[in-house]
Amino acid sequence: MRRVSVDIGGTFTDCFLAFDGEYVQAKALTTHNNLATGFMEALGSACSSIGRTADDVLRELDSVRYATTLGTNALIERNGPDVAVITTAGFESTVPLMRARGYGDGLSALEQVDLPAADRPLSLVPVTRITGIEERIDFKGDVVLTIDPADVRKKVCRLVDEGAQAFVVALVNSVVNPAHEREVERIILSEFPSHLLGAIPIVLSHRVAGRKGEYTRTLSSVIDAYLHDRMYHGMATLEVVLRKHGYRRPMLLVHNTAGMAQMNSTSSLQTIHSGPVAGLEATSFLSKRFGQPNLIATDMGGTSFDIGLVTADGAKFYDFNPIIDRWLVSTPMTYLHTLGAGGGSIARYDRMWDAIEVGPESAGSDPGPACYGRGGRFPTVTDANLLLGYLDEDNYAGSSIKLSRRRAERAIEEHICKPTGMSVIDAARGIRRKVDANMAAAIFKEVAIKGYNPKSFRVLSYGGGGPLHACGYSAGIGITEILIPPFSSVFSALGAGNMDQLHIHERSLYLMLFDANVRCMLEDFTAFNEAIVELEARGREDLRRQGVADEQIRTRVELDMRYGNQLAQIGIVCPYRRITSTSQVIALLDIFSENYARRFGEGSQAPEAGVRVNVIRVVSYVEHEHLDLQPGTAGDAGLARPHSHRMCHFANVDGPLETAVHAHDAVREGMRVEGPALIETPFTTYLVEAGWTLTMGRMGAAVMRRTA
Repeated sequence: MRRVSVDIGGTFTDCFLAFDGEYVQAKALTTHNNLATGFMEALGSACSSIGRTADDVLRELDSVRYATTLGTNALIERNGPDVAVITTAGFESTVPLMRARGYGDGLSALEQVDLPAADRPLSLVPVTRITGIEERIDFKGDVVLTIDPADVRKKVCRLVDEGAQAFVVALVNSVVNPAHEREVERIILSEFPSHLLGAIPIVLSHRVAGRKGEYTRTLSSVIDAYLHDRMYHGMATLEVVLRKHGYRRPMLLVHNTAGMAQMNSTSSLQTIHSGPVAGLEATSFLSKRFGQPNLIATDMGGTSFDIGLVTADGAKFYDFNPIIDRWLVSTPMTYLHTLGAGGGSIARYDRMWDAIEVGPESAGSDPGPACYGRGGRFPTVTDANLLLGYLDEDNYAGSSIKLSRRRAERAIEEHICKPTGMSVIDAARGIRRKVDANMAAAIFKEVAIKGYNPKSFRVLSYGGGGPLHACGYSAGIGITEILIPPFSSVFSALGAGNMDQLHIHERSLYLMLFDANVRCMLEDFTAFNEAIVELEARGREDLRRQGVADEQIRTRVELDMRYGNQLAQIGIVCPYRRITSTSQVIALLDIFSENYARRFGEGSQAPEAGVRVNVIRVVSYVEHEHLDLQPGTAGDAGLARPHSHRMCHFANVDGPLETAVHAHDAVREGMRVEGPALIETPFTTYLVEAGWTLTMGRMGAAVMRRTA
């Protein structure tokens, strides 16, 4: 196996290299002006660890896997192309109206309390570039009003004259019959062939989102078109850099559906939040390999804190209505909750509540925390950790960054100590307490709202800041066991290196499996089976385009089901690729009932309301070779001996405590470390608080247990 995977975060670019049985991790600061620079710097550092140059390694690699933030950056900077929308006449106001309360999407819980005072986001499409055409398809897919080619040509020409640089075609009910959207695409290309119009994208909404819901489907398509130019040129630039250094294979882009694909089979929308999803996919793999059925994935990086669940019942959690920036979209996306709580999260004093607040604003990588000495003036979580004694000023981020204690003190004094009268250490303790409490509250809410008991889970802590804060946020919700995975500081990059090529296609399908009104089961399976055939064909087409042979393609059918008109909707894995008998329908009802009871409690089922399928989803994938991560630990090898001690301050302890300091390489497999203690690695620090014990496992994995 020879592959490299890179996850670009807001502060650091993480690299994981697997080369002939050697596993290497590396980090570099993210270069937002040109992501390829940070990519090559991290790769060069990893290659030097095995005594090779980046050019030598790139020439011999099987694959390069890439999780990017290009799309997120484009939305933040609002520098996309001029997008035009073509919709059904009479529906031109769908996007501007934003379902009446769309201006609340993407705001914090506190801001949503007062929606009338909320500001609408700046529109990606001005009203003047939204036009309606004469056509209509009804909810069953029957043509009510045929399309008028002359009307389409006239309006397309006007939009081009007004400067449209990308077209979105979002017609009513196109998910049940896309014929009119395809006809509009044909008319645009016949009027403006590629040699005249150039590489302007034409996005058809039924290809982006298969669910009903005109607003979310149109917005999904608008964002996809808005990001297309930035994504295309950014990825093309990176491919040119890779080719220059000897890489000849197609680059694989990580998707937010927990899969990956070549660039020619990737839409811009699929790359949003792809890095954190890669970490959750690695958690799922680790759960099976290490025999840990219930895990809470917690990824604390420099900018954010991401939470995901892996459960014993194998349930796949999708965000049915994800919000990207300030817009509600409809696309298959693995569910993650993101909190503005990272090492670079900015701390401030809130005069109204007379309290310290942390995040969601972040100092990022440029200028970064005040202690980086790169121009940052505001106190961050990293500054607090430095002053509390957890970080080594001379050995941070692989010794690539020299930390300044004086700058951290100055930032905290100016912004926290002056308005509160607190000492610097007390202020740093307050920052630490607040960020840990924020993370604990978010974890509890995410687990409980899905119907699970947080105390039945273990925390999997990774990311550059995860092991440093794991004891704090785990204790806050009563969890007494923490797992630290192998290569924890670059675990999301490791996850990208362990993914399969995968595509998800779905469509709305309102189908009653059990109709409570007439008390009968589904007997006509035609619509169900035809939908699967159609979605399987689309998945095969995607994978064939990437050179995958038919015999390598695997499929999985998933259903989103609910009782009657309840809002509680859960996804199940369907054991059948086709339904051919009533007994299979009964088996599906049993699976749904069992999953529902497991999530919401026995007795919560409501079959008297009927059972229906809302969405059918087909996952098409090809399995790749997986990394060889070794589970288990050796027997008790005794207590590890520290190489030094230093005084550290803890959030809930008055006065400093003498804290043992261990080098990660010196804590061998099976050794125990009793808190308070620090275990330092080149890219992260494990903090074992008082009352906790850490046992080192294989490949740098560890288990922390609360003993007091």
